[in-house]
Amino acid sequence: MTTDAEELKVRLKKLNARATQAKMDLHDLSEELPTNWEMILPLAQRCHEAHAMLMDARKAAAAAG
Repeated sequence: MTTDAEELKVRLKKLNARATQAKMDLHDLSEELPTNWEMILPLAQRCHEAHAMLMDARKAAAAAG
């Protein structure tokens, strides 16, 4: 049986991986510009959402102690 703390740790790890991948994808896109310029907004939105979810989870983890 897993604890809430363990579940939160796993969730943070997954969200961190997702945010890091989104950041790298955005970085890679920036290096390829102007190729694929159409992807700037959708990719930036995905990156923003991933980091927002990560920050919310970190706040929840801090509040949980």
